[in-house]
Amino acid sequence: MTSAPPPNPAADIEAILAAPLGLRERKKLKTRRAIRAAAFSRFAAQGYEGTTVDQIAADADVSPSTFFRYFPTKEDLVITDDYDPIMEAELRSRPADESIVESVLQAMIQPLRSVLVDEHDDMLLRMRLLRENPTVRARSLVEVSRTRDMLLRVFAERTGRRTEDLELRVQIAALLAVSSETVEYWAEHDGEEDLIELLERALDAVTTGLTG
Repeated sequence: MTSAPPPNPAADIEAILAAPLGLRERKKLKTRRAIRAAAFSRFAAQGYEGTTVDQIAADADVSPSTFFRYFPTKEDLVITDDYDPIMEAELRSRPADESIVESVLQAMIQPLRSVLVDEHDDMLLRMRLLRENPTVRARSLVEVSRTRDMLLRVFAERTGRRTEDLELRVQIAALLAVSSETVEYWAEHDGEEDLIELLERALDAVTTGLTG
């Protein structure tokens, strides 16, 4: 009797990302991920500044024009990922009476587990580039705004509040700040600690510490 193969979170996330997509969209997703994988391989080997778009495109077997259809700038390789749609779907599946903090934490867990298995070293490199490269750091504000808008939209729909609601905006901003600070702490310690446990600790520190 043959034993079942071990679970593969990386393969699982590929299936989740591709599941709602048609053939054309699945091919685009595959190309996008191939370009990013080629880029981070180059970044690790020869540095971010020493890597050109032409090199990345050649490694991913695409043309430079195709590269720019997927990533408008080289910085976008560092600041964007494919996980916001998964997080949004997870948020929408959470109980309506669950706290915002708990819903966001649970929605983060699934994509994070995949990232930590499949892209651990790339994530560490991404955080280093965010710290060290002012252009990358400035561009990252675009991605943060996109995630913020998604969270505001989901929780406004769930609570019946407006996306312009000050209290909701502050809550979402605080959650994003906690997440960002925690990932930075994790990266500063070479990714040796469990990131999900760190997020749980950080969120608990905010929700209980400020009222203590």
